[in-house]
Amino acid sequence: MIPRKYREGDAPSLTALWRASFPDYTGYNAPEAILAAKLAVDDHLYVIEDDGEVVASCLVGYDGHRGWLYAVAVAPSHRGQGLGRRIVDHAIERLRGMGCVKVNLQIRGGNDAVADFYRRLGFDIEERISMGRRLT
Repeated sequence: MIPRKYREGDAPSLTALWRASFPDYTGYNAPEAILAAKLAVDDHLYVIEDDGEVVASCLVGYDGHRGWLYAVAVAPSHRGQGLGRRIVDHAIERLRGMGCVKVNLQIRGGNDAVADFYRRLGFDIEERISMGRRLT
């Protein structure tokens, strides 16, 4: 199972993966909305498939200064096989190829298992205040 760029035919299984992985994503944050918004900007979205189904994903942002990882997900049936590491490493290599020198991501507070996963990949917690403002 090798990471590759998203293809249009991946939409049904990718949105199903996101729906299973992020069950509280609704409205502007619904999987279909995220996918449409991303593809309107660029195609930096990577997946791993197994038997025609997307089982891992990583959406990548790059503003010319730093990169961001979003919607990193692995299907519950495929966890523990190294796919999370594989998709994140692939995304980081794509960012490095664009000239990116630093990668950021956000996780929800209290999500210790995911924080531990990213620590194992070399990420550190940085003291920052994350702020947001919905525009819709």
